[in-house]
Amino acid sequence: MTWLLLVLGLVLLVFGADLLVKGAARLAGNFGVPALVIGLTVVAFGTSAPELAVSVKAAYSGQAELAIANVVGSNIFNVLFILGLSAVISPLLISHQLIRQDVPLMVGVSVVAAVMAFDGNINRIEALILVVGLVSYTAFLFYQGRKKGMDTSDEEVEAMLKVKVPVWQNVLLVVGGLILLVLGARWLVQSAIEIATMLGVNEAVIGLTIVAAGTSLPEVVTSVVATMRGERDIAVGNVVGSNVFNILCVLGLSGLVSPIPLLAGEQLVQLDIPVMLGVALLCVPLFFTGAILDRIEGALFLMLYVAYVWYLVATALAQTYIGTLQNGIIFGLLPLVLVYTLYSLWHSLRRR
Repeated sequence: MTWLLLVLGLVLLVFGADLLVKGAARLAGNFGVPALVIGLTVVAFGTSAPELAVSVKAAYSGQAELAIANVVGSNIFNVLFILGLSAVISPLLISHQLIRQDVPLMVGVSVVAAVMAFDGNINRIEALILVVGLVSYTAFLFYQGRKKGMDTSDEEVEAMLKVKVPVWQNVLLVVGGLILLVLGARWLVQSAIEIATMLGVNEAVIGLTIVAAGTSLPEVVTSVVATMRGERDIAVGNVVGSNVFNILCVLGLSGLVSPIPLLAGEQLVQLDIPVMLGVALLCVPLFFTGAILDRIEGALFLMLYVAYVWYLVATALAQTYIGTLQNGIIFGLLPLVLVYTLYSLWHSLRRR
């Protein structure tokens, strides 16, 4: 029943986020809000709605470490698994804006989160700084879009606004989506805690793996479908934007509603947050080389994610081979990634 509750919670989160985005976008359209604003606010927030619902619920219920673990795990999953899988399906195009602006911003907010959590917690003042950053970031995106003369945001928003639906139906969608999100978050957090207790592992481990992957399902679907349709730049932009929102919005709002500071345990501070930061930094040279994430790099991302999750689970269950696995990652996989990255950079610079 606990595992069934976990799956049902994930399903409700995905459907709730979809209903909320559609209802809120059309409702905004009913009141004459430009498509650009809808795309930069409603749709952007909507992709992070599952993470937001789970982390806020966990923080408000006193599981303050699960709130941070969900964000950190989601950001790692987004880059290594989603981008890795998408690149294996088809090489991904990296736009110049991503290279010059969005990826450095993702690295920057990751550094800020790492510094805030270094002392073992994120307090209300730090959470407020993140929320202020969120408002500033959204305002900057809106200003940038207006400056470029963009009257609409993207085809997804346009398609939603073309469907003429009465206001009351849109309100019903928003309310229904919120109810599903709240119920799904409650079931997911409750089942995650029970599973962690049953397996004898830290709640953070469940948050970093099962919960993080589950709440990132909308990003998986969006990026993989975009890649298969040939919209290979959307897949990357979706992941980078989601990671920025996860830190600024999800961590910020969770920290504000939590009765106690958000906790970052020893494992999060020493392993998981540095991995999140390292993964964000890895995007910089790989995206720079030719502005394409090819299949080999996608396979490397997937290998890194498998190794990371394997190490987490093996450590949590105190497996006897943990030392061998650790040596294989440190002296095998990581040097391989470093050598390939340096070779790609050298080859790209030489070609230019």
